[in-house]
Amino acid sequence: MERVPITLEGLKNLEDELQRLKAVERPRIIAAISEARAHGDLSENAEYHAAKEQQGMNEARVAEIEDKINRAEVIDISKMSGDTIKFGATVTLSDEDSGDKVTYTIVGDTEANLRDRKISISSPIGRALIGKSKGESVDVTTPKGTRTFEVLKVSWNSGAAP
Repeated sequence: MERVPITLEGLKNLEDELQRLKAVERPRIIAAISEARAHGDLSENAEYHAAKEQQGMNEARVAEIEDKINRAEVIDISKMSGDTIKFGATVTLSDEDSGDKVTYTIVGDTEANLRDRKISISSPIGRALIGKSKGESVDVTTPKGTRTFEVLKVSWNSGAAP
């Protein structure tokens, strides 16, 4: 069983979603199935088939989250420090071509969300940054070609990007 790195915040989010799926969605879907059954002939009952499909998707997501939680290797970012980029670091980069600055926090695959400026440790940029320090340049191969970034800052916080 391969362990999956995750922050405390990421684990809490998974646990919250699992609780919601089990305590809110599951009973709602069961009620919808019961109501649809009461309408009679199941072979041509669209509400019944839709509710059963929802049930299947909900249970698949529950199983997926339970698997992620069971394989989670929780890393407490608040206890991390140093000048080298590793899991949990918040990194400020400068695109050497455009001069644009961007800040990312390196997190596990399950927590990655570009809108929140959280990138996966296994993404191309995440892999390229690991082990680098302030002042170093990093070449990243992206679908749009190779881009070069300079590491401006490495910091440690609760896992939320500024």
